[in-house]
Amino acid sequence: MGLISAAISSVSGSLADSWKDIIEPDDMTDSTLIVKGVNVRKGSNKKGNSCVISNGSVIHVYPNTLMLLMDGGKIVDYSAQEGYYEVNNSSSPSLFNGELNETLKDTWERFKFGGTPSQNQTVYYINTAEIKGIKFGTRNPVNYFDNFYNAELFLRAHGTYSIKITDPIKFFSEFAPKGTGRLEIKDLSEQLFNEFMDALQSAINQMSVDGVRISAITSKSRELSKYMADALDAEWTDLRGIEICSVGMASISYDDESKALINMRNKGAMMSDATIREGFVQSSIAQGLQNAGSNTSGAGNAFMAMNMGMAGAGGFMNAASQTNAAQMQMQQQAMAQQQAAQQAAMSANSWKCSCGAENSGNFCNNCGSKKPAPAGEWLCSCGTKNTGNFCGGCGSKRPSADWKCSCGAVNTGNFCNNCGSKRQQG
Repeated sequence: MGLISAAISSVSGSLADSWKDIIEPDDMTDSTLIVKGVNVRKGSNKKGNSCVISNGSVIHVYPNTLMLLMDGGKIVDYSAQEGYYEVNNSSSPSLFNGELNETLKDTWERFKFGGTPSQNQTVYYINTAEIKGIKFGTRNPVNYFDNFYNAELFLRAHGTYSIKITDPIKFFSEFAPKGTGRLEIKDLSEQLFNEFMDALQSAINQMSVDGVRISAITSKSRELSKYMADALDAEWTDLRGIEICSVGMASISYDDESKALINMRNKGAMMSDATIREGFVQSSIAQGLQNAGSNTSGAGNAFMAMNMGMAGAGGFMNAASQTNAAQMQMQQQAMAQQQAAQQAAMSANSWKCSCGAENSGNFCNNCGSKKPAPAGEWLCSCGTKNTGNFCGGCGSKRPSADWKCSCGAVNTGNFCNNCGSKRQQG
């Protein structure tokens, strides 16, 4: 039993008159995983028996679907290539792979059936398109150690993910419920959700090990998809023929304790800047004076409260301001030293071209001439540039200014001007 590809033009031509039935998928949607094929007969009888497929019937295969031709519950042929196929009980299996890879044939070898045609032939369609918009959300906070905060934080994540059936025969034979006439993604949602969340925990933990900041997880959707694919590779891909296509993290929230730790760390990081800290001190003083001046007990009591507040906090505020000023001065000095070091490095590398232009690179910005070699620099036969008496690459001694070739010629370069012999190092 096998399939013979039928030309599209023959569907509406005279060949169609010889076809007994045309098999189409039964109401397949974007969220449908598996659906049976149904007979659509010509004439007044539009629907036929979905369990009996006559020799000579034509099966319509749509894009992004795999069609399985079954006989007695066993797979006898398949096609992942869109078009029309005539059932021919005298031919061998055709095995149209379409865009699916060659591993589909390996799976076919495990589940193929070589019996004689029976009266219980069935067609199944499997959706091989990306199935999107599957929602997920953590029921309980997931722990995440963040190296930046140096703390164990807890987050909740919500978003959507998508899957794709990459080995339809394996999915149909190993994972799909037996005898099903229709399988929707919602029918497997609970099992897939539980397994997905276990893998999500593993993926998030691996991102923590790799040093990804907790606040950057929402922007790491592509990386998270790869982590998820690795975590689910053995369970979904190898055993069930399913792959994770994408994971979109819509939102991340933290528990109250994690929020407090993050806020404390961020505030501490800000207050480590002496400029920000001094501004905080000055604003606190101004706010204290304003609060004291707004005393509701009268102007006299208000001024008394202001004097008491200034007297009580003055010593501390002065000491804090002096410390901040000292640190700001140190920061300014450090910046000045860094700038001076950068300028000194640029000056050390600067050189003046013969055209008069000042440069810091290896080529003149004006005429393009190459930077001249430092005085006393020499090139060893091994290719290393040196300034000392011995080569830093091979240890050869620096050659004298003049050397005499075996041919008798006196030279100054690395090759003889008379015979071309290479200068011997010694």
